Amino acid sequence: MGNNREIKPPVEVRYQKELDALKALDAGKKPPGWKMSPKAVRTFILGSREPLKWNGEEIPVRKKYLGNDALVERCIITLAGNRGLMLVGEPGTAKTMLSELLSAAISGSSTNTIQGTAGTTEDMIKYSWNYALLLAKGPVREALVPSPLYVGMEQGILTRFEEITRTPAEIQDSLISVLSDKVLNVPELGEEGLLFAKAGFNVIGTANTRDKGVNEMSSALKRRFNFETVMPVQDVSLEKQIIINEVEALAGENQIDMPVDEDVAEILASTYHELREGVSSMGHRIDRPSAVMSTAEAVSVYYQTMMTAYYYGDSRMDMGCLVQNLVGAVQKENGDDLEKLRSYFQTVVRDKGGKEGSLWNSYYEARKYLR
Repeated sequence: MGNNREIKPPVEVRYQKELDALKALDAGKKPPGWKMSPKAVRTFILGSREPLKWNGEEIPVRKKYLGNDALVERCIITLAGNRGLMLVGEPGTAKTMLSELLSAAISGSSTNTIQGTAGTTEDMIKYSWNYALLLAKGPVREALVPSPLYVGMEQGILTRFEEITRTPAEIQDSLISVLSDKVLNVPELGEEGLLFAKAGFNVIGTANTRDKGVNEMSSALKRRFNFETVMPVQDVSLEKQIIINEVEALAGENQIDMPVDEDVAEILASTYHELREGVSSMGHRIDRPSAVMSTAEAVSVYYQTMMTAYYYGDSRMDMGCLVQNLVGAVQKENGDDLEKLRSYFQTVVRDKGGKEGSLWNSYYEARKYLR
């Protein structure tokens, strides 16, 4: 029998019970076309101190975005006011996750998505044609194949546009009239070719600041969005908690029956935080790698090490394997970054091993893999 489990269920599936409970108990004011009120959307993303009591159950709503609460509130209000929302920041700062959470709570769907690339064309954004039907019946609505922007306008749901600055400038600018007038014209359909957006439609874009200048957004397009900068996690304990939460979710989805080692998660969080900031908790100055030392990368390094321990080892995290995976993450953009990582181990990790004990010592001894 085949395995029909989804590798990564969409947000609205993963948290269906929470969303159902929040909708049923929602007494707040809803903007037109929204599934939930801004208050309920906020609760879904930032969590509730007390579990929800619904259908005879107590349903906990955990905090899903461990970043800036005020930023989340501003994002929700931006979308409620029909302004496009643009999330910008370093890679790996959970921009995509935040856009998925917002879309699932507001529209009930997080999958109406345009993935921006250098090869993205206008028909991938708006609409294309079923050419067999087009030849048989001519330009009729039945022959039109809607793309995410058309779907969002027709159904009154959010359209997510990932990595918008990686798309050509002329493709980006095809959004301007839609965001301004909330109308999409399909000339081939004649008088019936005007699609007016239903209430609830909006666009959430994401862009990496490291991609700035790849295809810089025009001033006209920028004016159609409210920009919010998503900053890297500044607190080591928070970064540790994000690693734990994300790895637990990944392990659960992939049936890996192995607990997360919080001490290893803390070492990895400290390493990423210190290399990103260029200074250690003990006051050492550190040469920062050119690689993106993002929390998402830290999650990947931990999870790779966990899978190795689960499938090849005795389900205990091995510091040598952790360092090998760390090397792969750090030097993938620039081979010179490996020397900076070696320097970090020779100073910061060595001194922490002397001060904080055995696990940091094991981490330091694994420096032999830094080659």
